Amino acid sequence: MFIVSNLTGVASLSLSQSVMAGALQISWAATRSIFPSFPDDRRQRRGPAGHDKSRYNSERIRMLNGKSILITGGTGSFGRRFTEIVLERYKPQKLIVFSRDELKQFEMEQHFPQQCMRFFIGDVRDRERLTMAMRGVDYVIHAAALKQVPAAEYNPIECIKTNVYGAENVIQAAFECGVQKVIALSTDKAANPINLYGATKLCSDKLFVAANNLAGDRPTRFSVVRYGNVVNSRGSVVPYFRELIRKGSQSLPVTDPRMTRFWISLQQGVDFVLKNFQRMRGGEIFVPKIPSVRVIDLAETMAPGMPLNIIGIRAGEKLHEIMCPQDDSHLTLEFPDHYVIQPTITFWGGPKARLHHRWTR
Repeated sequence: MFIVSNLTGVASLSLSQSVMAGALQISWAATRSIFPSFPDDRRQRRGPAGHDKSRYNSERIRMLNGKSILITGGTGSFGRRFTEIVLERYKPQKLIVFSRDELKQFEMEQHFPQQCMRFFIGDVRDRERLTMAMRGVDYVIHAAALKQVPAAEYNPIECIKTNVYGAENVIQAAFECGVQKVIALSTDKAANPINLYGATKLCSDKLFVAANNLAGDRPTRFSVVRYGNVVNSRGSVVPYFRELIRKGSQSLPVTDPRMTRFWISLQQGVDFVLKNFQRMRGGEIFVPKIPSVRVIDLAETMAPGMPLNIIGIRAGEKLHEIMCPQDDSHLTLEFPDHYVIQPTITFWGGPKARLHHRWTR
């Protein structure tokens, strides 16, 4: 378990404070121990947000058996790993990959030839297509988003169309098709956002939480999973640094020597999402306890002794991200490996305290 402190050096975190990325200044050596040589993270089967497979109880083992699952943005890094793990652990009736990239869908179809696999070309901006894809679906993971901070700053309307209107389309399609549970993937940038990407994801989070208030007697429930940068994902600095090293670069670009980021492996991210399908009641934001690393330590770990080129903060970037805003502290519950930010509106017809046992599992 990682002990977190804030930037002023306080040794522990109370819920009256923010969970800050700069809080945990992991050293060069500690960074190497967390992400050894930055391999493909298939070996990382355990961690603060992960689980040893042998500890899965019987209910979790059976959870997705015979179910139909759809993942938007399913050809991305998360979608591919999610597909691999679900096919390894469960026997779904259907696993539907919904994305707009036909080449990546073709490549995934060659890699995952199982009969349960389905591939839908479509965009979350298109509600009609989403509704068609969700017919008969039990579980939805909403991973589709425009994620690049600078690109969102320069193309704001396109980001809004995908991240905000797309979220609303997922909600309405899930209602129409009677989906049981929906988990939307979020980001630490949605906590006290200063850039457009973070603002659109905060709006998306609010839409998914509030959707539970619109469900009425319908069975559909919505929750959010929020975490930080994913190691080895497309767009991550790790494969970017690795490629520069491979090409013989004389230096690595770092925006600011003080900058920190939260990190989670793909394995841990998928495990956390799967566990929260069992935990969720609707309206929660689940936040894993994950380490924060200085980007400069990350660079020095990957290329010891290589000079660093300080290039300055890009448009819309923060020095330090947070995961649980201070203003949400009165709604935030702490558990051994995660936090739960409770909704401000009670949807369940009973005291929130009664749900505590569910969130600890």
